[in-house]
Amino acid sequence: MDSAIVQPTPDKLQVTAHTQYDAPESLAPSAVAASPLDQFRTWFTDVQGTAREPESMTLCTSTAGGVPSARIVLFKQLDPRGFVFYTNYTSRKSQELRANPRAALVFYWPEVHRQVRVVGRAEQVSRAESEEYYHSRPRGSQVGAWASRQSTVVAEGEVQDRARKIGERYTGEVPLPEFWGGWRIVPDEVEFWLGKPSRLHDRVRYLCIEGSPEGAPQWKVDRLAP
Repeated sequence: MDSAIVQPTPDKLQVTAHTQYDAPESLAPSAVAASPLDQFRTWFTDVQGTAREPESMTLCTSTAGGVPSARIVLFKQLDPRGFVFYTNYTSRKSQELRANPRAALVFYWPEVHRQVRVVGRAEQVSRAESEEYYHSRPRGSQVGAWASRQSTVVAEGEVQDRARKIGERYTGEVPLPEFWGGWRIVPDEVEFWLGKPSRLHDRVRYLCIEGSPEGAPQWKVDRLAP
């Protein structure tokens, strides 16, 4: 069943139907990996070639006063500590992560009726890690990192003009800007969601056990009501 809008008016949209979820597999605490990072690795590998742009994730940050903001960013790496993405360090998201280093991520893969939700602490990755990733990017993306003062108001054509001048300045290797690099979300909560008929979804949540070693966290795994 496709989404349907009933009696749209200039000031109202009402969605009355939605495609039924029907994942063929099941999800249970007894059947998942001991670590949520290992479970994520399995799921992310599974959806390659099936989900469209599976690395897209929603990143939610908030100000020190608790005002939230969310946007889609691209997941770039899973390492033993957490989930890594890259951005401008002067952007709104980076300013908010410095003011309030707590964040949430959501991966949604509708093609397979799966979702992963992550809550954790934000930390900057090392300069060496940022260097390695930055120099793997196409030259145009490297120039773009210099040209865009992300989240600031700009005039029409200003960014393109700046990119042209930067491209002319750096005829060889484009260096990594001081204001650009990676963030890592170190999770203390991860939930795996599997869409099932009649909204009776499978939900499995990992919570980091307080006091467990940071380098080898222990996890409590529970089923949540849909």
